Amino acid sequence: MPAVVARLALAAALGLALAGCQKQPEAPAAAAPAVTANPDQLEDQVVIVAPPGYVERGGVDKRYDWVTSFEKDTGCKVTVKAVGSYDTISELLSQGGYDVVIAPGDVSVHLVRSGAVQPLDVDRIPSYVNVDERLQQAPWHFVDGRHYGTPYQWMPNVLAYDTRAFSSRPRSWSVVFEEQVLGDGRSNQGRVQAYAGAIYIADAALYLKTKQPALGITSPYELNAHQYTAALELLRRQRPLVHRYWHDPNLQVQDFTSAGVVASGSWPFQVNTLVANAQAVASVVPDEGATGRADTTMLAAGAKHPNCAYRWMEWSLNARVQGDVAAWLRSLPAVPAACEGNALLGDAGCATNGFGHFEKIHFWRTPEAACAQGPCVPFSRWATDYAAVMGGR
Repeated sequence: MPAVVARLALAAALGLALAGCQKQPEAPAAAAPAVTANPDQLEDQVVIVAPPGYVERGGVDKRYDWVTSFEKDTGCKVTVKAVGSYDTISELLSQGGYDVVIAPGDVSVHLVRSGAVQPLDVDRIPSYVNVDERLQQAPWHFVDGRHYGTPYQWMPNVLAYDTRAFSSRPRSWSVVFEEQVLGDGRSNQGRVQAYAGAIYIADAALYLKTKQPALGITSPYELNAHQYTAALELLRRQRPLVHRYWHDPNLQVQDFTSAGVVASGSWPFQVNTLVANAQAVASVVPDEGATGRADTTMLAAGAKHPNCAYRWMEWSLNARVQGDVAAWLRSLPAVPAACEGNALLGDAGCATNGFGHFEKIHFWRTPEAACAQGPCVPFSRWATDYAAVMGGR
């Protein structure tokens, strides 16, 4: 995938996560899926809100086109509005005129709670049965017993490391959270990076879940005041170690290549790019596990073209489409069958991008004030406090 396209696609997805969910829920979830008079009578278009690169029609590379065939088969013209922040998505959906939104897990529940999206009738999406069973009722889109979206793609947040700086494969996230001497005899201070999004607090919480079991952390996205304070303290101690809070995947590739960075949470895109460029970089999911992101295709509450929208969601779960998207974004398909026989992804593509790590991943979720253990710290606090941490406060 061309570097500029990769930057647009992935950095925009990051923008969703960075800016996401800074508003509190404003309305309860809808009670039932909307009903259309004639589900088989397709409208003439579907308007999709998505990060750049998530819906391609071959404009950059003709091999990557999962729009043209859909339009020919259905007569539904696809229009895409590329966005990079939650506030933009929320504003667009409130204005109306949009049918579908593709959102990451730390944003999706807020869209549900605010009433911006509506529940689905999955009986209208026959290919839903082909979705990985582990994703079919995932909590970032299956809310209060209702389906609010179809899984799109997912990826782990792996630990990328420079093999020259480590005498053996690192087994813990401690190499980015705590000062220590690495295998090359040098300190890790100023040689690690941290993710520039508030959801990174969950990475700190996940590490503490094993490091300090007395805290009683069960989910890195459900933190009471005491657990949350411990995670913030860890991040403040980490700050002197951080070379950069990264937000551009391609810039992180450059930093590993020429700026002396030796360890960081990362995505398969960066790792695959570095390896392809013959850099001494590898990746691992440490013993504590890892966080990860999973995107969901959701139906806007005010969708004017719901039948074309449903048909698009069905199309998006086609194994060929899933494999092509995974090859383009260097992500992982929500439909396991896409891992085999796709010319663009290749039979090794899913393994390369981390498919085998699924059980170790704690996928991004919207932190809410009410959680299983009682009162928890909502994401509005996460966003404010993490900005302060990055600013040295």
